[in-house]
Amino acid sequence: MPFRKPHFLVLGILAFGPLACGGRGGLAGVAPAGGTSPAITVADLRKRLYLIADDSMMGREAGRLGNYEVTAYIASEAKRFGLEPAGDSGTFFQTIPLFVRIPDSASTLAVAGSTLELWKDFLPVPPVQRLPVSLGASVEGFPVVFGGTIGDSTMALGGEQVAGKVVVLDAARDPAGQRAFSLAGLARFGSAAALLVANLDYAPPGVVEYLSEPQAFLRTGPPPAGRPAAAMISQSAAVRILGRPLDELSPGAAGRPMAGYFGFVDAPPERPARNVVAVLRGRDPALRHEYVAIGAHTDHIGIAAAPVDHDSLRAWNTIMRPLGADTRNPGQPAPEQAAAIRYLLDSLRALRPPRPDSIYNGADDDGSGTVTVLEIAEALVAGPRPARSILFVWHTAEEKGLWGSQWFTDHPTVPRDSIVAQLNMDMVGRGLPLDLAKGPPILEVIGARRLSTELGDVIERVNAGRQHPVQFDWSFDANGHPLNRYCRSDHYMYARYGIPIAFFSAGKHQDYHMVTDEPQYINYPHMAVLADFIKDVALGVANLDHRLVVDKPRPDPLAPCRQ
Repeated sequence: MPFRKPHFLVLGILAFGPLACGGRGGLAGVAPAGGTSPAITVADLRKRLYLIADDSMMGREAGRLGNYEVTAYIASEAKRFGLEPAGDSGTFFQTIPLFVRIPDSASTLAVAGSTLELWKDFLPVPPVQRLPVSLGASVEGFPVVFGGTIGDSTMALGGEQVAGKVVVLDAARDPAGQRAFSLAGLARFGSAAALLVANLDYAPPGVVEYLSEPQAFLRTGPPPAGRPAAAMISQSAAVRILGRPLDELSPGAAGRPMAGYFGFVDAPPERPARNVVAVLRGRDPALRHEYVAIGAHTDHIGIAAAPVDHDSLRAWNTIMRPLGADTRNPGQPAPEQAAAIRYLLDSLRALRPPRPDSIYNGADDDGSGTVTVLEIAEALVAGPRPARSILFVWHTAEEKGLWGSQWFTDHPTVPRDSIVAQLNMDMVGRGLPLDLAKGPPILEVIGARRLSTELGDVIERVNAGRQHPVQFDWSFDANGHPLNRYCRSDHYMYARYGIPIAFFSAGKHQDYHMVTDEPQYINYPHMAVLADFIKDVALGVANLDHRLVVDKPRPDPLAPCRQ
């Protein structure tokens, strides 16, 4: 599940260098697991998850080798089960148009005979969502002008005042009046030839390194036209361009002529990013061309920029960040919290020495969903077959912005209108309280009645008929919930087209989007119960004598998601 961030630059910084932790074997040539049971078992779930969440998978980042190997493993298992390939050109794969973009190392800027240094004096800003900038621009031959303070409409030029000019902007100001990092408000300067924002000195730790690495994007069309290119520059570079400190200038002050170009180059990813798509054909000739989709995402977030001590981080998060990366502003521990952290860490130190860790294994997010879908698929193949067909889609690039499910639903390999429902699993490997699930297995359900009241009713009815019902938590489905989870996993890409969805999760925990999300912390008996239940829900929908009734308004598929 992607971590919703307030700004694109406050992303976890990924590194593509050598691993800090040794692998434990992983997929070893992507051989099929074999030896698994048609039934959903704890042993099979554990076996599969230790394969795909191994250190050797390098965090399964979309477009990287680890995720590519995991998708090969899934396809080999789907073939072994006897599922039909339903990807591109008769294969199990649907490749999404992922590419990587990096600042062009040939970018160069000069002013008054003095050359600015890439990475140190300036750094191009990539065109991403909510940043209305282009891929690159030449600054030669355009007038240079001081545009004022970014984000402050009372202290900045705009409109025709900046048309066809290279505009230098001072960094934003925080409430105390100090310069701060921001890229908000660039739309005001849309008619400029180029924008140079003097905020590089105030960038958060890791931003320069992050933007210097290849950044993945989904190609959905040509780059936007009619926008200025933008770069971050240092304050000293701004002084060289404008001739005086920015505090001494008024908007409209002329700068010195500039020469040069800055921009980006695009390249293919290390490995293709691909969904895995397979079908179990239904038994009813009249209904087998309708599909109940079951999905999870195979990718995670790769490798951290630097290793941390695994046990220290886990002890801290257990007390201070119970929802991992979703715990906002944990603050500093009170004395009793500090004592609890120390007690936990001392207990772990008694078992093992410190362990540097830099790999985001993503055992729960969403290794647990990935292997659960595999187990459900193998169990359904064993029969009896449902009336409708089951469409299994293991999505990639969910962590990068739901790109795999976006691409699949925009370019479905079966008719979109033939998908009667989508059941999504993301993080089904833990459980409350404190991941022990001593009571009935707890399952968070989101979105099941947002398009079809009947889908929620089917889920309730299936649960009531089980010998050991699960306990539902519907609280995260509330309108306006601050975690906004209805919009944060692959199911929404189906829901935006009016396809009824149900999102199943066992909940967040202290290891969410942390290097500590490893397979030894998974509650496998709990996960097996949830897998069996979700399988029964899929059968309940697939065996209805009618198509699920959609009785709620369908959203605009291009509109922003709001829970």
